[in-house]
Amino acid sequence: MQGDAYQNENEVLRDGTLKTPQKQEKSQKSLFSIPVIIALIAGISAVICVSIFSGSLTNYKKYSGSNGITVTGSASCDFESDLIVWRGSFFAYGQTPKTAYKSIKSNADVIKDYLIENGIEESELSFSSVSISQRWVTEYNDDGKRIGEYLDGYDLSQTVTVTSEDIDKVDAVSRDITKLLEANIEFESDSPEYYYTKLDELKLDLIEQATANAKTRAEIIADGTKSHTTKLLSANLGVFQIIAQNSNSEYSYGGSFDTSSRNKTATITVKLNYATN
Repeated sequence: MQGDAYQNENEVLRDGTLKTPQKQEKSQKSLFSIPVIIALIAGISAVICVSIFSGSLTNYKKYSGSNGITVTGSASCDFESDLIVWRGSFFAYGQTPKTAYKSIKSNADVIKDYLIENGIEESELSFSSVSISQRWVTEYNDDGKRIGEYLDGYDLSQTVTVTSEDIDKVDAVSRDITKLLEANIEFESDSPEYYYTKLDELKLDLIEQATANAKTRAEIIADGTKSHTTKLLSANLGVFQIIAQNSNSEYSYGGSFDTSSRNKTATITVKLNYATN
């Protein structure tokens, strides 16, 4: 009995040594210390995470666009085109491709001479390739029923384009094609198109002006609300609207680019979002 009691109080360890009550107490203490250390680490980590999150939230609130000022600046200017593009199409017919081409070639020579006589430089002229199509005629009998169709010749067309910086000269020629019609040339004149070769520089100037205008508006709003603008949070550029001067043309969502008017107005907007304090 005593041996059994002694055996219970002094358990044999794996290495053959006896596990006395004192050693069991030390073992239990070491086992309890591990969870305590883990709990401490977890607590410290939680405090650090809360601190970081609070700092991030503070910065978010400080710089959030909903607590800041959002303004839209604009700029516009009038300008005159410095380049004109005018196109005209002419046509010819022949029973065979050869006769049809001979006819349209003759028309092209007459048109070229006419334009040069009216001050257009040869370097300002360009002729497109010739387009050809077959002309078919449908045949009907006396009862009005379709009995077939046959080839009745060839239709040819060509386009001449005038590109020049002398807008007045080309404008005048495009409005007077009487001599061409008198020469039995079937000529269709398109409306001239007007462009500005320094448009990129103009756009950059307008962006700078619109940005300055938006910044001024933000400062005025901040002064009126007893606050100060601090950090620029975002900037968005609108689309360019280029329309005819003094026209009632509506702005387009995707931007407008008028080519039918010699004198135009360009407009751009810039949206800025500032944080305030």
